[in-house]
Amino acid sequence: MTSGKVKIAVLVSGGGTNLQALIDAQKNGIIEHGEICLVISNNPDAYALKRAENNGIKTAVINKKECADQNEFENKISSLIDSEGIDIIVLAGFMCILSEKFTGRYPKRIINVHPSLIPSFCGEGFYGLRVHRAALEKGVKVTGATVHFVNEIPDGGEIIMQKAVEIQDGDTPEILQKRVMEQAEWIILPASVEKVSKNILSERE
Repeated sequence: MTSGKVKIAVLVSGGGTNLQALIDAQKNGIIEHGEICLVISNNPDAYALKRAENNGIKTAVINKKECADQNEFENKISSLIDSEGIDIIVLAGFMCILSEKFTGRYPKRIINVHPSLIPSFCGEGFYGLRVHRAALEKGVKVTGATVHFVNEIPDGGEIIMQKAVEIQDGDTPEILQKRVMEQAEWIILPASVEKVSKNILSERE
C-alpha cells in the first residue's frame, strides 16, 4: 500500500468489466491519488473476484442469501470496509440496493456508474440492459453514462461526471450497452474516482 493514497473498495456482482477499467486506470496512472485495496462481491461466482485476485487485490464474499436480513448483510459490508480503513466505495455492477442507513454512513463516499444520462432512464428498476432497451424504445438519439454519488434515492445523488454516446441505426440493447461501456463508463468512472480521491486528500492537508 502506497502511503498518501485514499483507499478504495469496489463492490461487484458479476463479470467486473468496470472493475477492470479501474484496475487498468490505476496501472496507467489515471487513478493517481487512490488505490484499490478491496473488492467485495455478493456473488461467490463473480468473475470480478478473479480479476481482483489476478491483480493482487484483497477479495471478500458477503452472500446476501446467507444473511438473516438486509441489516446483517449491510453490517457485514460496513464492518469490513471500516476495518480496512476504506475511504471510497465504488459500486461497479453491484446488483444489490443499499439502504438509507448504509448510504447515510458514507456521505459523498459512495460512487456509482449508471448507463444513461441521468435524469433519463434511471431510478428503481432501471439497471443493465433494461436501461438501454428503454432508451431505444423512447427513440432518443443520444444516451451515455453518469457517475454520481449514492444517497438514499436510487440514482438520485449528486452528479460527478457525464459523457454522451450517440445512438446508431440498428442498435440493439446489447450493442448499445457495449458502446456505452467503451465510450463512456470505462472513461468517466476512473476519472471520477481520481477526482474524488484527489479531493479527499486535499481536504486532509
